[in-house]
Amino acid sequence: MGIYQEFGITPIINASGAVTRLGGAPMNQETLAAFTEAARASVPLEQLQASASRIIAEATATEAGLVTSGAASALTLGTAAILTGYNLKRMETLPHCQDFPDQFVIARQQRNGYDHAIRASGAHLVEVGFDEIAANAGVRQTETWEYEAAFNAYTAGVVYVYSSKSKPDLRKVVDIAHKHHLPVLVDAAAELPPKSNLKSIAATGADLVAFSGGKAIRGPQSTGILCGKRDLIGSAALQMLDMDDHLEFWDPPADLIDRTKFEGIPRHGIGRGFKVSKEEIIALLVALRLFISGAYDASALTARSILEKISQRLQDCPVQCSIRDKKDKGSLPILEITVRETTNGQTAMTICRDLRYGNPPIYLGHAAVKEGKLLVNPLHLDQEAAEIIAERIHQNFS
Repeated sequence: MGIYQEFGITPIINASGAVTRLGGAPMNQETLAAFTEAARASVPLEQLQASASRIIAEATATEAGLVTSGAASALTLGTAAILTGYNLKRMETLPHCQDFPDQFVIARQQRNGYDHAIRASGAHLVEVGFDEIAANAGVRQTETWEYEAAFNAYTAGVVYVYSSKSKPDLRKVVDIAHKHHLPVLVDAAAELPPKSNLKSIAATGADLVAFSGGKAIRGPQSTGILCGKRDLIGSAALQMLDMDDHLEFWDPPADLIDRTKFEGIPRHGIGRGFKVSKEEIIALLVALRLFISGAYDASALTARSILEKISQRLQDCPVQCSIRDKKDKGSLPILEITVRETTNGQTAMTICRDLRYGNPPIYLGHAAVKEGKLLVNPLHLDQEAAEIIAERIHQNFS
C-alpha cells in the first residue's frame, strides 16, 4: 500500500502535464534529496532568501530575486512592493490604498482569473484597449498609446501578461511606462521553456517578473520566482517574511533588504500567509540549477516514444493521432487525438469523462475537448502508463 492509499486516496495517471490541480511537475531525485536534507537543519529565512536572491539574480540577469509560494503569490507580493516600496505605513495599510496611487493599467485582452492575485494586494485594475480580432469586429488589439492615455495621478504601475503572442510588444509597453516613471510587473508564470525566457523577459526592462517554480523548472509545486529590481524585491521580501523580532537583533542581508531606506521594523505584512519553507527554497534552487543545465532536455526523446506507443495502439480506432512539437528547445511533444463521429456515440468529452472515473483514473489534457480533441502530455508518463492509456481509450470504441 502506498502513502496515498494509506490516507484513502487513489493515485491517478496524469496525462495533463504540470497542472496545479493535479499536483504540478514530478521532482527530480536530486531535488527530492535536497528537500529532505534541508529539513534536518534550521536556518534564518532572511539569510536563505538572500542566498536564493543571488542565485536567481544570476539565472535571470536581474538585480535580485525571491522564492515565493507559487507564481500567484509572486504577483501579489510584486504588486504590494510596487504599491508600498519601503514605506512602512503603506505596508501596514494594505490592502487599503485610499491615500496613495493604487491603479494598475492592463490590456483588456490580458485580463484573466489569475489577476485576482494582483487585486488581492488592494490594487485596482484599469483596462485599456480592445481585442477586435477576437471579437470579429476589426483587425486591431490594444496599442501602446492607450496605456499612456490611461496614466494619471492614481496610477501605480502596469501589469503585463506575457506570452509569445502577447500584444502590444512588452518592450514598447515598458518604454512608455518608464517614460512616466511607472514600474511594469510581468506575469510569465507558464512561460518556461524556453530557458532563454528566464533572461529575455526581464531584458525588456520590466521591473518585476513572476515565474512558476513547479512547472518546467520542476521544483516543489507550491514555489514560484519573483525577480527584478532590488528595492522592489526587498519590499516584497519584507512583506512576506516573519517579522516577529526585535529591531536590535534584526539584521537582514543588505543585498536583499536595504535597511537604510526605512526606520523601524514593520509588522507582519500582507504576504505573511505566503511563507515558503526552507525545504522548498532549497529544492527550488536545486531544480532551477538542473533546469538551466539542461538536465531535463533528454526526456523529450523518451516522451516521443511514449506518445508513439499510444498512437500505434489506436490505429484501428476512429481517431486521428498527431504528435505536436513546439519549436522551442526543452518543451515536450504533445499527442493530439482527434475523435471522429461514431455510431456508438463516443466523443472526446465522453471518453475524457470515462477515463477520469475508471480504475485507475486517467486525466487527459482537456483544453481542446470541446473541439473533439484529447491531449496527452507525457511529462508524468512511462511505458506502462502509456499502455494503460492506449488500452483504455481503445476499449471505449469496442
